[in-house]
Amino acid sequence: MLADIADRRRPAADALKDWGLAHRFAGSGDRAAIASLVYDGLRRRASSAWIMGDDAPRSVLIGMLRLQHGLALPTVAAMFDGSRFAPEPLSDGERERLANGSLEDAPPEIAGDAPAWVLSSLQGLLGDDLLPELRALGRRAPLDIRINALKLDREAALARLAHLAPEPTPHAPSGLRIPIGADGRGPALHVEPEFIEGLYEIQDEGSQLATRLSGAKPGETVVDLCAGGGGKTLGLAALMKNEGRIVATDADPRRLAPIHERLRRAGAEAEIRTPRAGRARADVLTDLDGAVDRVLVDAPCTGTGTWRRNPDAKWRLRPGSLALRVGEQAQTLDRAAELVRPGGRIVYVTCSLLPEENDEAVTGLLKRQRGRFGVIETAKVLAEAAPALTPFVRLTRHGLQMSPALTGTDGFYVATIERRD
Repeated sequence: MLADIADRRRPAADALKDWGLAHRFAGSGDRAAIASLVYDGLRRRASSAWIMGDDAPRSVLIGMLRLQHGLALPTVAAMFDGSRFAPEPLSDGERERLANGSLEDAPPEIAGDAPAWVLSSLQGLLGDDLLPELRALGRRAPLDIRINALKLDREAALARLAHLAPEPTPHAPSGLRIPIGADGRGPALHVEPEFIEGLYEIQDEGSQLATRLSGAKPGETVVDLCAGGGGKTLGLAALMKNEGRIVATDADPRRLAPIHERLRRAGAEAEIRTPRAGRARADVLTDLDGAVDRVLVDAPCTGTGTWRRNPDAKWRLRPGSLALRVGEQAQTLDRAAELVRPGGRIVYVTCSLLPEENDEAVTGLLKRQRGRFGVIETAKVLAEAAPALTPFVRLTRHGLQMSPALTGTDGFYVATIERRD
Protein backbone atom coordinates (compact mmCIF):
# COMPACT_ATOMS: atom_id res chain seq x y z
CA MET A 1 0.00 0.00 0.00
CA LEU A 2 2.83 2.42 0.72
CA ALA A 3 4.23 1.71 -2.73
CA ASP A 4 0.80 2.22 -4.29
CA ILE A 5 0.31 5.54 -2.48
CA ALA A 6 3.73 6.80 -3.53
CA ASP A 7 3.62 5.58 -7.13
CA ARG A 8 0.10 6.75 -7.93
CA ARG A 9 0.04 9.80 -5.64
CA ARG A 10 -3.36 8.75 -4.33
CA PRO A 11 -4.99 9.28 -0.93
CA ALA A 12 -4.14 6.65 1.65
CA ALA A 13 -7.82 6.05 2.37
CA ASP A 14 -8.37 4.98 -1.25
CA ALA A 15 -5.44 2.57 -1.17
CA LEU A 16 -6.62 1.08 2.12
CA LYS A 17 -10.16 0.66 0.81
CA ASP A 18 -8.97 -1.09 -2.34
CA TRP A 19 -6.74 -3.40 -0.32
CA GLY A 20 -9.62 -4.29 1.98
CA LEU A 21 -11.90 -5.11 -0.96
CA ALA A 22 -9.23 -7.35 -2.47
CA HIS A 23 -8.49 -9.08 0.86
CA ARG A 24 -11.90 -9.72 2.32
CA PHE A 25 -10.55 -12.48 4.55
CA ALA A 26 -8.88 -9.82 6.71
CA GLY A 27 -10.94 -9.01 9.77
CA SER A 28 -11.69 -5.51 11.02
CA GLY A 29 -8.93 -5.73 13.61
CA ASP A 30 -6.37 -6.72 11.00
CA ARG A 31 -7.48 -3.92 8.66
CA ALA A 32 -7.25 -1.38 11.46
CA ALA A 33 -3.78 -2.56 12.45
CA ILE A 34 -2.58 -2.39 8.84
CA ALA A 35 -4.07 1.09 8.42
CA SER A 36 -2.25 2.22 11.56
CA LEU A 37 1.07 0.95 10.17
CA VAL A 38 0.45 2.65 6.82
CA TYR A 39 -0.41 6.02 8.35
CA ASP A 40 2.52 5.88 10.78
CA GLY A 41 4.80 4.98 7.88
CA LEU A 42 3.57 8.07 6.03
CA ARG A 43 4.06 10.23 9.11
CA ARG A 44 7.72 9.25 9.34
CA ARG A 45 8.44 8.48 5.70
CA ALA A 46 11.41 10.81 5.22
CA SER A 47 13.08 10.32 8.60
CA SER A 48 12.68 6.55 8.49
CA ALA A 49 14.21 6.38 5.02
CA TRP A 50 17.10 8.56 6.28
CA ILE A 51 18.06 6.35 9.21
CA MET A 52 17.68 3.20 7.10
CA GLY A 53 19.59 4.62 4.14
CA ASP A 54 16.82 3.49 1.78
CA ASP A 55 13.33 4.75 0.87
CA ALA A 56 11.76 1.41 -0.07
CA PRO A 57 8.46 0.73 1.78
CA ARG A 58 10.01 -2.08 3.82
CA SER A 59 12.78 0.25 5.01
CA VAL A 60 10.28 2.99 5.82
CA LEU A 61 8.26 0.60 7.98
CA ILE A 62 11.33 -0.73 9.78
CA GLY A 63 12.55 2.78 10.53
CA MET A 64 9.08 3.88 11.59
CA LEU A 65 8.88 1.11 14.19
CA ARG A 66 11.86 2.66 15.88
CA LEU A 67 11.09 6.36 15.39
CA GLN A 68 7.32 6.34 15.87
CA HIS A 69 6.73 3.28 18.04
CA GLY A 70 9.96 3.42 19.99
CA LEU A 71 10.86 -0.22 19.39
CA ALA A 72 14.45 -1.41 19.78
CA LEU A 73 16.30 -3.76 17.44
CA PRO A 74 15.54 -7.03 19.32
CA THR A 75 11.79 -6.31 19.32
CA VAL A 76 11.69 -5.44 15.63
CA ALA A 77 13.85 -8.46 14.76
CA ALA A 78 11.40 -10.73 16.60
CA MET A 79 8.57 -9.39 14.41
CA PHE A 80 10.58 -9.92 11.22
CA ASP A 81 11.14 -13.65 11.70
CA GLY A 82 10.00 -14.94 8.29
CA SER A 83 7.22 -17.10 9.74
CA ARG A 84 3.75 -17.32 8.20
CA PHE A 85 2.44 -13.81 7.38
CA ALA A 86 5.55 -12.24 8.95
CA PRO A 87 8.11 -10.22 6.95
CA GLU A 88 11.42 -11.74 5.94
CA PRO A 89 14.16 -11.58 8.61
CA LEU A 90 16.20 -8.40 8.90
CA SER A 91 19.39 -8.33 6.88
CA ASP A 92 22.71 -7.49 8.51
CA GLY A 93 22.56 -4.06 6.88
CA GLU A 94 19.05 -3.42 8.18
CA ARG A 95 20.09 -4.45 11.66
CA GLU A 96 23.04 -2.07 11.59
CA ARG A 97 20.98 0.88 10.32
CA LEU A 98 18.16 0.20 12.75
CA ALA A 99 20.57 0.11 15.66
CA ASN A 100 22.82 3.01 14.68
CA GLY A 101 21.03 5.21 12.14
CA SER A 102 20.72 8.79 13.38
CA LEU A 103 18.84 11.99 12.54
CA GLU A 104 21.56 14.11 14.12
CA ASP A 105 22.80 15.53 10.80
CA ALA A 106 19.49 15.34 8.96
CA PRO A 107 18.16 18.56 7.36
CA PRO A 108 14.86 19.87 8.81
CA GLU A 109 12.71 18.52 5.99
CA ILE A 110 14.02 15.04 6.84
CA ALA A 111 14.03 15.32 10.63
CA GLY A 112 10.60 16.96 10.50
CA ASP A 113 9.11 14.80 7.72
CA ALA A 114 7.85 17.65 5.56
CA PRO A 115 8.12 18.72 1.91
CA ALA A 116 11.26 20.85 1.58
CA TRP A 117 9.55 23.57 -0.47
CA VAL A 118 7.23 24.65 2.37
CA LEU A 119 9.98 25.10 4.95
CA SER A 120 10.84 28.71 4.14
CA SER A 121 7.22 29.72 4.75
CA LEU A 122 6.99 27.69 7.95
CA GLN A 123 10.33 29.00 9.19
CA GLY A 124 9.03 32.55 8.94
CA LEU A 125 6.06 31.67 11.12
CA LEU A 126 7.60 29.21 13.56
CA GLY A 127 11.23 30.36 13.88
CA ASP A 128 13.13 28.25 16.40
CA ASP A 129 10.01 26.16 16.95
CA LEU A 130 10.07 24.83 13.38
CA LEU A 131 11.39 21.34 14.16
CA PRO A 132 9.33 20.79 17.35
CA GLU A 133 6.20 21.80 15.46
CA LEU A 134 7.00 19.57 12.49
CA ARG A 135 7.56 16.66 14.83
CA ALA A 136 4.26 17.42 16.58
CA LEU A 137 2.58 17.33 13.17
CA GLY A 138 4.03 13.83 12.79
CA ARG A 139 2.32 12.48 15.89
CA ARG A 140 -1.14 10.99 16.03
CA ALA A 141 -3.96 13.42 16.64
CA PRO A 142 -6.16 13.11 19.73
CA LEU A 143 -9.84 12.22 19.50
CA ASP A 144 -12.01 15.17 20.53
CA ILE A 145 -15.74 15.72 20.66
CA ARG A 146 -17.82 18.88 21.11
CA ILE A 147 -20.69 18.61 23.54
CA ASN A 148 -23.88 20.05 22.07
CA ALA A 149 -24.73 22.91 24.42
CA LEU A 150 -28.24 23.04 22.94
CA LYS A 151 -28.97 19.76 24.75
CA LEU A 152 -26.65 19.44 27.77
CA ASP A 153 -23.54 20.90 29.40
CA ARG A 154 -20.09 19.39 29.70
CA GLU A 155 -20.48 18.28 33.31
CA ALA A 156 -23.61 16.31 32.47
CA ALA A 157 -21.85 14.87 29.41
CA LEU A 158 -18.93 13.66 31.54
CA ALA A 159 -21.39 11.60 33.56
CA ARG A 160 -23.30 10.31 30.52
CA LEU A 161 -20.08 9.30 28.74
CA ALA A 162 -18.18 7.96 31.75
CA HIS A 163 -17.82 4.57 30.04
CA LEU A 164 -15.56 6.25 27.44
CA ALA A 165 -13.26 7.71 30.16
CA PRO A 166 -13.32 11.24 28.68
CA GLU A 167 -11.35 14.22 29.97
CA PRO A 168 -12.16 17.91 29.41
CA THR A 169 -10.20 19.43 26.54
CA PRO A 170 -7.54 21.89 27.75
CA HIS A 171 -8.97 24.99 26.05
CA ALA A 172 -12.41 24.49 24.48
CA PRO A 173 -15.16 24.80 27.13
CA SER A 174 -17.50 22.36 25.38
CA GLY A 175 -14.89 19.78 24.41
CA LEU A 176 -14.04 16.33 25.71
CA ARG A 177 -11.03 14.21 24.79
CA ILE A 178 -11.55 10.47 24.37
CA PRO A 179 -8.60 8.09 24.98
CA ILE A 180 -7.32 6.15 21.98
CA GLY A 181 -5.56 2.80 21.95
CA ALA A 182 -1.95 1.99 21.20
CA ASP A 183 -2.98 1.29 17.61
CA GLY A 184 -4.32 4.82 17.26
CA ARG A 185 -7.94 3.72 17.23
CA GLY A 186 -10.65 5.10 19.45
CA PRO A 187 -14.13 3.79 20.19
CA ALA A 188 -16.78 3.83 17.46
CA LEU A 189 -18.27 7.11 18.63
CA HIS A 190 -20.75 7.36 15.76
CA VAL A 191 -22.72 4.36 17.04
CA GLU A 192 -22.97 5.52 20.65
CA PRO A 193 -26.56 6.34 21.75
CA GLU A 194 -25.45 9.82 22.83
CA PHE A 195 -24.16 10.55 19.33
CA ILE A 196 -27.37 9.33 17.74
CA GLU A 197 -29.30 11.58 20.14
CA GLY A 198 -27.24 14.55 18.97
CA LEU A 199 -25.52 15.16 22.28
CA TYR A 200 -22.08 15.53 20.70
CA GLU A 201 -20.17 15.87 17.44
CA ILE A 202 -16.68 14.59 16.64
CA GLN A 203 -14.59 17.74 16.19
CA ASP A 204 -10.96 18.68 16.84
CA GLU A 205 -10.51 21.14 19.69
CA GLY A 206 -8.91 23.64 17.29
CA SER A 207 -12.00 23.67 15.12
CA GLN A 208 -14.15 24.18 18.21
CA LEU A 209 -11.99 27.13 19.25
CA ALA A 210 -12.09 28.69 15.78
CA THR A 211 -15.88 28.69 15.93
CA ARG A 212 -15.85 30.24 19.41
CA LEU A 213 -13.40 32.92 18.25
CA SER A 214 -15.93 33.97 15.62
CA GLY A 215 -17.66 35.83 18.45
CA ALA A 216 -21.10 35.04 17.02
CA LYS A 217 -23.87 36.27 19.34
CA PRO A 218 -27.54 35.36 19.80
CA GLY A 219 -29.79 37.45 17.58
CA GLU A 220 -27.20 38.08 14.84
CA THR A 221 -27.44 37.20 11.18
CA VAL A 222 -24.47 34.95 10.41
CA VAL A 223 -23.42 33.37 7.11
CA ASP A 224 -21.26 30.24 7.11
CA LEU A 225 -19.86 30.74 3.63
CA CYS A 226 -17.85 27.51 3.31
CA ALA A 227 -20.05 25.29 5.46
CA GLY A 228 -19.12 21.92 3.98
CA GLY A 229 -20.53 19.14 6.14
CA GLY A 230 -21.68 21.63 8.76
CA GLY A 231 -19.31 21.17 11.70
CA LYS A 232 -18.91 24.89 12.32
CA THR A 233 -22.54 25.60 11.45
CA LEU A 234 -23.55 23.34 14.34
CA GLY A 235 -21.04 25.08 16.58
CA LEU A 236 -22.44 28.48 15.62
CA ALA A 237 -25.99 27.36 16.44
CA ALA A 238 -24.88 26.26 19.90
CA LEU A 239 -22.90 29.46 20.44
CA MET A 240 -25.93 31.55 19.42
CA LYS A 241 -28.33 29.36 21.43
CA ASN A 242 -30.52 28.94 18.34
CA GLU A 243 -31.36 32.65 18.56
CA GLY A 244 -30.79 34.63 15.40
CA ARG A 245 -30.32 33.58 11.80
CA ILE A 246 -27.65 31.27 10.41
CA VAL A 247 -27.37 30.81 6.65
CA ALA A 248 -25.05 28.00 5.53
CA THR A 249 -23.83 27.42 1.99
CA ASP A 250 -20.84 26.09 0.07
CA ALA A 251 -19.50 26.54 -3.44
CA ASP A 252 -19.53 22.74 -3.84
CA PRO A 253 -23.10 21.55 -3.29
CA ARG A 254 -21.94 17.96 -2.77
CA ARG A 255 -20.16 18.93 0.43
CA LEU A 256 -23.43 20.12 1.95
CA ALA A 257 -25.07 16.70 1.73
CA PRO A 258 -24.49 15.63 5.38
CA ILE A 259 -25.54 18.94 6.94
CA HIS A 260 -29.28 18.35 6.93
CA GLU A 261 -29.17 15.17 9.02
CA ARG A 262 -26.58 16.65 11.36
CA LEU A 263 -28.76 19.70 12.02
CA ARG A 264 -31.78 17.50 12.69
CA ARG A 265 -29.88 15.29 15.09
CA ALA A 266 -28.42 18.25 16.99
CA GLY A 267 -31.64 20.24 17.17
CA ALA A 268 -29.77 23.14 15.56
CA GLU A 269 -31.51 25.76 13.43
CA ALA A 270 -29.92 26.98 10.22
CA GLU A 271 -31.03 27.83 6.71
CA ILE A 272 -29.21 25.79 4.05
CA ARG A 273 -28.78 27.35 0.64
CA THR A 274 -27.50 24.83 -1.90
CA PRO A 275 -26.22 26.26 -5.20
CA ARG A 276 -27.05 24.48 -8.40
CA ALA A 277 -24.25 22.55 -10.02
CA GLY A 278 -23.05 23.16 -13.56
CA ARG A 279 -23.89 26.03 -15.89
CA ALA A 280 -27.16 26.87 -14.15
CA ARG A 281 -25.30 27.86 -10.97
CA ALA A 282 -26.44 31.18 -9.53
CA ASP A 283 -25.41 33.15 -6.45
CA VAL A 284 -27.77 32.10 -3.65
CA LEU A 285 -26.86 34.92 -1.26
CA THR A 286 -27.50 38.12 -3.25
CA ASP A 287 -30.49 39.07 -1.07
CA LEU A 288 -28.16 39.25 1.94
CA ASP A 289 -25.58 41.62 0.44
CA GLY A 290 -24.68 44.40 2.86
CA ALA A 291 -26.96 43.04 5.61
CA VAL A 292 -24.97 40.33 7.43
CA ASP A 293 -23.54 40.85 10.91
CA ARG A 294 -20.87 38.19 10.64
CA VAL A 295 -19.50 35.97 7.85
CA LEU A 296 -17.53 32.89 8.80
CA VAL A 297 -15.09 31.96 6.04
CA ASP A 298 -13.67 28.51 6.79
CA ALA A 299 -11.67 28.76 3.61
CA PRO A 300 -10.52 25.92 1.35
CA CYS A 301 -6.80 25.49 1.98
CA THR A 302 -3.85 23.12 1.69
CA GLY A 303 -4.64 21.56 5.08
CA THR A 304 -1.04 21.79 6.30
CA GLY A 305 -2.36 22.14 9.84
CA THR A 306 -4.04 18.72 9.66
CA TRP A 307 -1.01 16.59 8.78
CA ARG A 308 -1.45 14.64 12.02
CA ARG A 309 -4.72 13.28 10.61
CA ASN A 310 -3.81 13.24 6.92
CA PRO A 311 -0.09 12.45 6.69
CA ASP A 312 -0.42 11.33 3.09
CA ALA A 313 -1.61 14.81 2.08
CA LYS A 314 1.75 16.43 2.80
CA TRP A 315 3.52 14.21 0.29
CA ARG A 316 0.96 15.05 -2.42
CA LEU A 317 1.16 18.81 -1.81
CA ARG A 318 2.71 20.82 -4.66
CA PRO A 319 3.30 24.56 -5.23
CA GLY A 320 0.55 24.54 -7.83
CA SER A 321 -1.94 23.34 -5.23
CA LEU A 322 -1.02 26.25 -2.97
CA ALA A 323 -1.42 28.74 -5.81
CA LEU A 324 -4.86 27.32 -6.61
CA ARG A 325 -5.99 27.60 -3.00
CA VAL A 326 -4.70 31.16 -2.65
CA GLY A 327 -6.82 32.15 -5.65
CA GLU A 328 -9.90 30.49 -4.20
CA GLN A 329 -9.35 32.18 -0.85
CA ALA A 330 -9.20 35.61 -2.49
CA GLN A 331 -12.46 35.00 -4.34
CA THR A 332 -14.18 33.77 -1.18
CA LEU A 333 -13.00 36.72 0.90
CA ASP A 334 -14.18 39.15 -1.78
CA ARG A 335 -17.63 37.54 -1.70
CA ALA A 336 -17.71 37.77 2.10
CA ALA A 337 -16.86 41.47 1.86
CA GLU A 338 -20.00 42.05 -0.20
CA LEU A 339 -22.18 40.36 2.42
CA VAL A 340 -21.24 42.21 5.62
CA ARG A 341 -23.01 45.39 6.72
CA PRO A 342 -21.08 48.45 7.90
CA GLY A 343 -19.62 47.46 11.26
CA GLY A 344 -20.06 43.79 10.38
CA ARG A 345 -17.20 41.31 10.58
CA ILE A 346 -15.55 38.64 8.47
CA VAL A 347 -14.00 35.82 10.50
CA TYR A 348 -11.39 34.19 8.30
CA VAL A 349 -10.34 30.65 9.25
CA THR A 350 -8.02 28.10 7.68
CA CYS A 351 -6.55 24.81 8.86
CA SER A 352 -3.19 25.87 7.42
CA LEU A 353 0.15 26.96 8.83
CA LEU A 354 1.30 28.69 5.64
CA PRO A 355 1.34 32.53 5.80
CA GLU A 356 0.46 32.67 2.09
CA GLU A 357 -2.98 31.34 2.98
CA ASN A 358 -3.34 33.27 6.22
CA ASP A 359 -1.88 36.73 6.87
CA GLU A 360 -1.10 37.27 3.20
CA ALA A 361 -4.67 36.42 2.21
CA VAL A 362 -5.96 39.01 4.69
CA THR A 363 -3.45 41.58 3.42
CA GLY A 364 -4.71 40.96 -0.11
CA LEU A 365 -8.31 41.61 0.92
CA LEU A 366 -7.40 44.84 2.73
CA LYS A 367 -5.56 46.10 -0.35
CA ARG A 368 -8.37 45.23 -2.72
CA GLN A 369 -10.94 46.92 -0.49
CA ARG A 370 -8.87 50.12 -0.24
CA GLY A 371 -9.59 51.13 3.32
CA ARG A 372 -13.15 49.83 3.62
CA PHE A 373 -12.01 47.06 5.97
CA GLY A 374 -9.63 46.84 8.91
CA VAL A 375 -8.36 44.04 11.14
CA ILE A 376 -9.67 43.73 14.69
CA GLU A 377 -6.77 43.48 17.13
CA THR A 378 -6.26 39.82 18.01
CA ALA A 379 -5.81 40.57 21.72
CA LYS A 380 -9.31 42.08 21.71
CA VAL A 381 -10.77 39.03 19.93
CA LEU A 382 -9.17 36.71 22.49
CA ALA A 383 -10.29 38.86 25.43
CA GLU A 384 -13.89 38.73 24.21
CA ALA A 385 -14.10 35.06 23.24
CA ALA A 386 -11.33 32.99 24.87
CA PRO A 387 -9.00 34.95 27.16
CA ALA A 388 -7.42 31.84 28.70
CA LEU A 389 -6.22 30.78 25.25
CA THR A 390 -3.82 33.73 24.88
CA PRO A 391 -0.61 32.01 26.09
CA PHE A 392 -1.23 29.03 23.81
CA VAL A 393 -1.39 30.71 20.39
CA ARG A 394 1.04 32.58 18.17
CA LEU A 395 0.02 36.13 17.37
CA THR A 396 0.63 36.95 13.71
CA ARG A 397 0.39 40.22 11.82
CA HIS A 398 -3.37 39.97 11.34
CA GLY A 399 -4.57 37.06 13.45
CA LEU A 400 -3.58 34.09 15.55
CA GLN A 401 -2.16 30.68 14.78
CA MET A 402 -2.94 27.51 16.71
CA SER A 403 -0.56 24.57 16.32
CA PRO A 404 -0.02 21.02 17.61
CA ALA A 405 3.06 21.74 19.74
CA LEU A 406 1.85 25.02 21.26
CA THR A 407 -1.93 24.63 21.43
CA GLY A 408 -2.27 20.85 21.23
CA THR A 409 -4.72 21.21 18.32
CA ASP A 410 -4.63 21.08 14.57
CA GLY A 411 -3.01 24.13 12.97
CA PHE A 412 -5.90 26.59 12.73
CA TYR A 413 -5.54 30.26 11.79
CA VAL A 414 -8.15 32.87 12.72
CA ALA A 415 -8.35 36.56 11.79
CA THR A 416 -11.25 38.99 12.33
CA ILE A 417 -11.83 41.77 9.78
CA GLU A 418 -14.36 44.59 10.23
CA ARG A 419 -16.15 46.68 7.62
CA ARG A 420 -15.52 50.31 8.47
CA ASP A 421 -17.67 52.31 6.04
